[in-house]
Amino acid sequence: MIRSKRDLAIGILLILPGFLLMGVFVYGFIAWTIRVSISQWDSIVPDYSYVGLQNYHELLNNERFQIDILNTIFFTIFFLSFCIILGFILAILLERINRKAEHFFRNLFLLPMAISFVVTGVAWRWIFNPTVGLNSFLKALGVKNLWGWATDPTSILGFHLALIPVIIAAGWQLTGYTMAMLIAGLRGIPEDIFEASRIDGASELQIIWHITIPLLKSVFLAAIILLGHISLKIFDLVYTMTGRGPAFATDFPGIFMWDTTFKGNRYAEGAAISVFMLFLVAGVIIPYLVNILRKEKNT
Repeated sequence: MIRSKRDLAIGILLILPGFLLMGVFVYGFIAWTIRVSISQWDSIVPDYSYVGLQNYHELLNNERFQIDILNTIFFTIFFLSFCIILGFILAILLERINRKAEHFFRNLFLLPMAISFVVTGVAWRWIFNPTVGLNSFLKALGVKNLWGWATDPTSILGFHLALIPVIIAAGWQLTGYTMAMLIAGLRGIPEDIFEASRIDGASELQIIWHITIPLLKSVFLAAIILLGHISLKIFDLVYTMTGRGPAFATDFPGIFMWDTTFKGNRYAEGAAISVFMLFLVAGVIIPYLVNILRKEKNT
């Protein structure tokens, strides 16, 4: 009994510093940001005068913020579709080749994960530069009507075409990660199920649609949650690659927050944007965590 109490005390002492640091630098700063967001701090000099939800009301009526939310929605939809669909195709293909080739291509597709979003943004900014990069290659092939890529202000039903290079760059970096998750899920499916389906006369497409995809439902959900929270708080890739873009075509809440807080010194409004982004991410993560905990409790 004495030894178990001593072990418990040692365990508490070991994890206590981590809890204290997390309490101060995570939850403490979140609370402070919420406090600033309901204040009148709009200059270098702090002003904690209480204004209620005024900053949030002004934010929701801000045209730039409305464009940012629309950009986030479109980016999230196409970014997730890009990563999930291409990642699934790559996972299926790699499962059907020999092990040596699979190891090589798996590492090749995972390589972008080792690169930071900043480096990715700089590299793809050059590739989609209107005068060099991809356009130079197209010009050499004789293409005359070259596209301005991220500098194109064209919008179709609210979707800015300048977002396409950003979606491609983000998808390039995280498709390999999605592929790895799906390969792990495929390895967990018993081979007997596929063999029995083939014996019953099912085609490969029928096996994929009716067996593989339903059995990978939990993996797809986990990938959507992880990629979704990345897309909702995207900043460094877009900031280094395109910035706000023409007419805020590639603007996102993270960039708006940076400009508002650190360039405009409107700290209360910047804090309101940060809190709004926090709620967006929490709205994606918390239901998923609750669902996981509920399943573990039932099992």
